[in-house]
Amino acid sequence: MGADDYLIKPFHLQELNARLKSVIRRRMQQGQSMVTFEEIKVVPETFEAYVHEQLLSLTKKEFDLLLYLITNRNRVIPKENIAEHLWGDYIDEVGSFDFVYTHIKNLRKKIVENGGKDYLKTIYGVGYKFTNA
Repeated sequence: MGADDYLIKPFHLQELNARLKSVIRRRMQQGQSMVTFEEIKVVPETFEAYVHEQLLSLTKKEFDLLLYLITNRNRVIPKENIAEHLWGDYIDEVGSFDFVYTHIKNLRKKIVENGGKDYLKTIYGVGYKFTNA
């Protein structure tokens, strides 16, 4: 299958985690440097997102959430998975998933305010789906 990366021992777990996330991100983006969905464009290298070529003002978590949702478009994503993606190793310290609702609400608002459609569908009791259907 071929190697994508390697680590020399001893290594820190943070370095391993960062490299795994990088491989997963590249695989989800299918080697593209830019991810697009309808009128939304996300550029991971520069941490920029655009709606109709207009730059969105997103926090780091909102940017990560948008990229995660677009790369997993048309799939129902449980709120637990979203929380784990946003907080990583610190998810055990979180008492509730209320922050997921807040980030979803803020992201939805920013996309719509900039002329985009609301592609975030709430799947009651499960999570969210990013789709144009």
